[in-house]
Amino acid sequence: MHPHVFSKEMKAVILAAGKGTRMRNLTAECPKPMLRVHGKPILQHIIEGLRVNGITEVCIITGWCAEVIKNYFGDGADFGITITYVHQTEQNGTGKAAELAKDFVDQDDFILTYGDILVKTETYAQMLRRYVCGDYAGILTVTAGEDVKKGGLLFFDNDFCLKYLVEKPTEFQLNQLRDEGLLKEGEPVWYNAGIYIFKPILFDYTAKIQKSPRGEYELTDAIIALLQNQLRLAGLQIQGRWVDVRDPEVLAALEAEQ
Repeated sequence: MHPHVFSKEMKAVILAAGKGTRMRNLTAECPKPMLRVHGKPILQHIIEGLRVNGITEVCIITGWCAEVIKNYFGDGADFGITITYVHQTEQNGTGKAAELAKDFVDQDDFILTYGDILVKTETYAQMLRRYVCGDYAGILTVTAGEDVKKGGLLFFDNDFCLKYLVEKPTEFQLNQLRDEGLLKEGEPVWYNAGIYIFKPILFDYTAKIQKSPRGEYELTDAIIALLQNQLRLAGLQIQGRWVDVRDPEVLAALEAEQ
C-alpha cells in the first residue's frame, strides 16, 4: 500500500506522553513507548510499520521523559520520516493529548495510535484499505478476548460501523448490557484496540469534551459525540498480533517470543 492510493496525504499521530506507572521501576527514567522489544523501542516498531505503508509525517505527543524520545529519534531522518514533537505538559487524558496534534494535522486525515501498542505492519494497510471503501469520519480497530473493563467496549451494526460505545464498563453495566440483549453469549465482545484513522473533524469534538467521572478528558467521549452527530465510524477487526504492552509481564512475554 502506497500513499498514492489516497487523494491526499495521510499523517500519523502517536500518543507517547504517559509515564506507564504499571511498568513500575522500568519507566523511572524512560517513557513506556521507549521500552525495548527485540532490541528496539516499541515506538520504533510502530514508526517502521507506518513508514512501510507510506506514512512519513509523524507527530509524537511527548510528556514523561520526553528527551529520551527526542534524543533517540531526532528529526526522524535516520528512520525515513519527518517527526514533529508536541509536549503535553498536563497529563489530563487522551482527548486532550490527541488535540495537541491539531496544528500538525491541519486538513489531512491521520492515523492515531497509542505509543505502546504493537501490531503487524499489515494492520495499518488493512485500516487504510477499509478507510477508502466508504465515506467514513474514521476507523476504529477492535480485538476480541480482552477484559473490556480495562478499555472500551464497542458495538457495531451489520456494516460493521459503530453504533454504541461504553468506556471501561463496570460489572453492573455489563450485566445491564446482557439484560438488554446487547451482549450475547457466544458472540465476540469487541474491545477498543487503540489504533484509529480520523478526519480532522475529530478536533471539533475533542474541543468540547468535559472531564469524565475518572477526572480525565477521554478520546472516547469525542468518538461518542461524532457518533451522535451521525458521522460514520467503521470498525476493523485486527488480524493476528495485537499487544497492549501494559505491564512488565506482557513485556517479558514479548521478549520470550522467537
